[in-house]
Amino acid sequence: MEKGQKVQQVSSDRVRGALVGGAVGDALGVPYEFGATPFTGEGEMIGGGPFGFPAYSWSDDTAQLYAIARAAADHGDLRQESALDDIANGFAEWFRSPECLDCGIQTSANLQAVGFPTTAEQMRTFAVHQHEYSGRTAGNGSLMRTAPVALPYLDDPEALVEAAFTVAELTHFDPLNGQACALWCLAIRSAIATGERPDLRAGLPYLADEDVRAFWDARIEEAETQDLGLFEASNGYVVVALQAAWAAIVQTPVPADNPQGHLVDALNAAIGIGNDTDTVAAIAGSLLGAMWGESAIPAEWREKVYGWDSTATGLGDLAGQIVG
Repeated sequence: MEKGQKVQQVSSDRVRGALVGGAVGDALGVPYEFGATPFTGEGEMIGGGPFGFPAYSWSDDTAQLYAIARAAADHGDLRQESALDDIANGFAEWFRSPECLDCGIQTSANLQAVGFPTTAEQMRTFAVHQHEYSGRTAGNGSLMRTAPVALPYLDDPEALVEAAFTVAELTHFDPLNGQACALWCLAIRSAIATGERPDLRAGLPYLADEDVRAFWDARIEEAETQDLGLFEASNGYVVVALQAAWAAIVQTPVPADNPQGHLVDALNAAIGIGNDTDTVAAIAGSLLGAMWGESAIPAEWREKVYGWDSTATGLGDLAGQIVG
């Protein structure tokens, strides 16, 4: 979509797919994270992995996505401090639940520090301190959960970009996180509107300056042209996580006899990259679901995937509530 173009019609199937696709990708990638289970080319939701998740269960990626989606359904505009407080408390509530078997390093440090209940301001303050102290806060934990941020702003891409940065900065203050989340959410917005694979570069005009746009243009080019294996070792880094997910989507052929089969094929390609498999597949799954719709996801997965406080069906229902 061109900059400023309005969304004329919303497909509920693709709206639901943006959240359900992320959850399905997460649960599909769980067993293979960090090589815990050998991957043979076709993912199975058998659970396990390095953190011992039950079969069909999602991980921290979707637990945090759910907290954001819940706040979006309740508040609409995620830039409001009240909405951000609800997100912060959602993260903290999940972190202290028995379902929290894993949490990324940056987010875990933040949630341990702020306690429960907490506020968005407390989380932001810690995130800034973390960034100033280490200078290394560009993990993939903001991007894996970002899909719900696209949904309240289908007709307002500028507000979408603001919200993507604001939500990312609760735990990940490095600007690369906000930039990656904004690009991915703009792509989800376009996919929901058109039902086609978006041009990730169409989001570049919304970024801050020429150097930032040039950086991301080069990274997108790499994702589209380089071997998928290039994106394995460092995909805990938000830039490489985005590249891995985009490479899996773009470099996976669309079957001529069954175009919707691209969703499953691309998720398998994302897992096949290796390393942080649940997160790369969750990121890819959110955009694939927005492209192809919830109906492209195998029924067994839609019916059985679950996690902290919800199910895949519940996520789809929340997506519908957000868009209205």
